[in-house]
Amino acid sequence: MIIDCHGHFTTEPPAFHAFRRSQVDYLEGRGSTPEPFEGIPDDELREIIEANQLRLQRERGTDLTILSPRAAGMSHHYTDQQIANDWARLSNDTIARIVELFPGRFAGVCQLPQTPRGDLRPVIAELERCIGAGFVGCNLNPDPTGGSWSGPALDDPYWEPLWDRLEELDSPAMLHVSASHQPAVHTTGAHYLAADTIVFMQLLQGDLFERHPNLRLIIPHGGGAVPYHWGRYRGLAAALGRPPLSEHLMRNVFFDTCVYHQPGIDLLFDVIDADNLLFGSELLGAVKTTDPETGQPFDDTKQYIDALALDDAAKRAVFEGNARRVYPRLDARLTAQGR
Repeated sequence: MIIDCHGHFTTEPPAFHAFRRSQVDYLEGRGSTPEPFEGIPDDELREIIEANQLRLQRERGTDLTILSPRAAGMSHHYTDQQIANDWARLSNDTIARIVELFPGRFAGVCQLPQTPRGDLRPVIAELERCIGAGFVGCNLNPDPTGGSWSGPALDDPYWEPLWDRLEELDSPAMLHVSASHQPAVHTTGAHYLAADTIVFMQLLQGDLFERHPNLRLIIPHGGGAVPYHWGRYRGLAAALGRPPLSEHLMRNVFFDTCVYHQPGIDLLFDVIDADNLLFGSELLGAVKTTDPETGQPFDDTKQYIDALALDDAAKRAVFEGNARRVYPRLDARLTAQGR
């Protein structure tokens, strides 16, 4: 079985986007309180998924995608908590309906109603609601400011209530930022990859996993710059008096394989143990174009892993076993389906 740990619902219809624009207009003082949105009709939602995510699953040979709302659309930099709650609920309920329509093809991961330095109680409440509804994890934004990085680091006491609840729920979190709101910083080409690198260093500096030994965090996009500069981080761990990375972080931190060329995947697998890698493609995500050098889609990441000289055990771990281990609620769901 092949599980894609990193997928987003990025094919929303115009009415969905129009509702969000009405929320943003209200937040930015250009409009009145948004009218309620009834959601996407089932027939339209089914048609969208069959023409996009499901079609690509079949073409590329994957079996199931862990699906979450559009990451760049989370927009946590706004401070209005009620709008954040409403937007997260709509986004998550849409994912739940996709999973209900295609139970064998998708499992849900939720967006959280974060705001910059905001109260974590509504964030935890939405996490609990979604896990209770069958979601298998969440996406956590380590920088709700949208690129200023002025909030607390992941090791700060601010986050403790959320870490406690994630452990209690046995739920992992993917550390995924939303869109950049710094004009000089491109969202997918700079902000995402910088964020992946920043959060790894935050974790290295702290002692989060000493306090929360059962917490599991996924850093997307192949870990940003981390695998490429692995020696730097090993050296910094030593200089800061931290244990070796294998003990300090890598029992709890995992990377996906959203890396869009063969040399990058080669390096990722050379540096990071296969037990810490989960197959992911960002279906449909950051780069939806064809590589002119190969004629293949950049984001068909399975092709790069297939080209590696992995033994059967490593392939099973990366394509299925690690996802089931990191997302135990997914494992239980699949087991209940006889898979």
